[in-house]
Amino acid sequence: MKIKEIIVVEGRDDTTAVQQAVEADTIETNGSAINKATIAKIKLAQETRGVIVFTDPDYPGERIRKIISEHVKGCKHAFLPKQQAKPKKGRGLGVEHASRKDIRVALQNVYEEFIDIEEEITHQDLMIAGLIGGSTAKKRREILGQFLKIGYANGKQLHKRLLMFQITKEQFKEAMVRVLEEEK
Repeated sequence: MKIKEIIVVEGRDDTTAVQQAVEADTIETNGSAINKATIAKIKLAQETRGVIVFTDPDYPGERIRKIISEHVKGCKHAFLPKQQAKPKKGRGLGVEHASRKDIRVALQNVYEEFIDIEEEITHQDLMIAGLIGGSTAKKRREILGQFLKIGYANGKQLHKRLLMFQITKEQFKEAMVRVLEEEK
């Protein structure tokens, strides 16, 4: 599988894992201390070939994703569920621990950022669906993120991702049916 866009990852081990799974070029941010030079490289990559942001499913990974989104418009995003980013032995969380298959699936299910956002799913919809507030909200958001392939997010970030990736009300409803079935 060959990827046209340049994939932005956090480090060298992520590059190795991605390149073992697919044929692609990468830019490494070298962790969450993303600098101006790296942002400039990502901007150039976005202008010439396009960019897929593929960071670890943890706080530093989300921070990097947010920084890139603020500086480079129109990026695509790939997400890896936390359980697929855990090492077989030991501790940690990252793209480098994912299987080749899981990396390929994540890169086949990318979402493109939309700059002109039309709100189809409201904050109220999230509350009604039990995704904000309540004892099951966190678990429901985790499952929803897996089904929609947008990763886990807190309530505020979930709403932002649903908007940013233009998830339709219909996609949302279908995913919520699956979330509720999973709870049974």
